[in-house]
Amino acid sequence: MSARRKTRIAFAVATSLIAALSLAACAPGGGGGSASAAPSGVSKDVAGAGNVTLKLSDFWGSAEEKWIVKAVDEFEKKYPNVKIERTREDWGQLTSTLNLQLQDSSGPDIASANNGWSSLGTLAKGHLVLNLDPYADLYGWKDKVPSTIARQNEFTTDFTTIGSGAWFATPVARTSLIGVYYNADKLKALGIDAPKTVDELEKAAAKVKAAGEVPFSYSGLDGNTAALLGLQSVYGKESDINDFVYGSKKVTAEQTGLTKAATTLQDWNKNGWLTPNFEGIDYQTSLADFVDGKGGVFRFDYTGALGLTGDKLNQFGYIQLPQAAGKGTVGVGAAPGAMIISAKSKHPDVAAAFLDFLMSKEAAQNAVDLGLVPMLSADVKIPDVRSQKDEATAAKTLDADNGYVPYFDWSAPTMLDTLTQNTQLLLAGKTTPEDFTKAVDTDRNTFLAGS
Repeated sequence: MSARRKTRIAFAVATSLIAALSLAACAPGGGGGSASAAPSGVSKDVAGAGNVTLKLSDFWGSAEEKWIVKAVDEFEKKYPNVKIERTREDWGQLTSTLNLQLQDSSGPDIASANNGWSSLGTLAKGHLVLNLDPYADLYGWKDKVPSTIARQNEFTTDFTTIGSGAWFATPVARTSLIGVYYNADKLKALGIDAPKTVDELEKAAAKVKAAGEVPFSYSGLDGNTAALLGLQSVYGKESDINDFVYGSKKVTAEQTGLTKAATTLQDWNKNGWLTPNFEGIDYQTSLADFVDGKGGVFRFDYTGALGLTGDKLNQFGYIQLPQAAGKGTVGVGAAPGAMIISAKSKHPDVAAAFLDFLMSKEAAQNAVDLGLVPMLSADVKIPDVRSQKDEATAAKTLDADNGYVPYFDWSAPTMLDTLTQNTQLLLAGKTTPEDFTKAVDTDRNTFLAGS
């Protein structure tokens, strides 16, 4: 899902619906299509800005929270005239109230938003966040950031198209991928090799089930879509998924591998491969159980979500499954948050300097040191531990194959609701993979028709 979260898992349907509705209803100019003004006369001179206090709101916890705290500390040491006051909010709370916070002159200068139309696009269309093109030129972000990542933060200034145009947010020097984690100790005890393909994964799951263990850690209470989107990237082509999310009317949801992914997930449920009684288990509980060695051998999740430290870094491995047909690897991947600057910020130059710092090699190495997956700097030092080596290899593979695809819910403001609701209905036997796919097409096409 998008967004970001942290965890980046789909949150309760009611919360996301409130977010979508409040964004649409409250963002000033939300129905307009006029171009958003960009700042002029921008400067890198942070030291010369005088004493500056910036307010930062983000949704990061665990290792990610340690990362942003360290970034703030290092930036303040580099620029003693700058003080950054950080507020951590629950992901659902921040995304559902950010539009209101940014309308307040005492709101945050900088915040971590969710990508896609449901958050970043609506904030940009409402003129609540700055057009960052002048800073992209000033700091050379267009050379620093891969185009497949940069376009995740771009909208045309008439706000009809996502994936091209002006920068309204920046990534950070960390990436969040969707893939399969596995408990290496449990696989070893069962005499099963770590799978490398989806076929091998299913054969391994059958053996795990026969041995009396739970193959897949899964929660259903809050609309878990990680497995669905992870499987979609195995069955769908990179070009089709990107084109669908970025608004091409020539591509249908069926062509993105969604029907096959939904069918596979449904089959796994029928096989008894998911956590028993997952319908009543929330994401955080199932995640904690998995990390504690309970409730599953495999788990689709977002890199960084497990918060692995110490011996756990070698106990768990990570798999980026290749395409089921053809060559190459496709995977959902993005920076874990879109960093925006409020249009009301009195110190946008200093805020932009901090955003640039969050994309630096120092920030990337800090991510690695905390067990997270780096981005934007290829020469960071990766420790010799299983999970981090696997995650770094996955990121390099996606770089080499140009296989990054955005989070599928970015395709429409209400797509997250559509995905979470229909995933729950699918696993409850109340909808079919085909009807699931039709609902996705209807949601996106309705949005495109009115945009």
